[in-house]
Amino acid sequence: MKIRVSTKGQIVLPAEIRDADGIVPGDVFEIERIDRGEYRLIHHPVAANSGVVDWLLSCPVKGWFVPIKSDSTDTL
Repeated sequence: MKIRVSTKGQIVLPAEIRDADGIVPGDVFEIERIDRGEYRLIHHPVAANSGVVDWLLSCPVKGWFVPIKSDSTDTL
């Protein structure tokens, strides 16, 4: 399958590849140069909730998000 590099240096993965491998916007890829003209593209999917706690804790309004204390659920 051939694809073309855009004037911005971007490549587009065809829809059939994205669908088959579950690639969604925001996924991260690593590109490795193997040799002149030969490259390996490695897919590193990002977890759906990755960074949510950090995002909540970075809220500019201090005290808006406060972790709650709870009893252990080990005995449930």
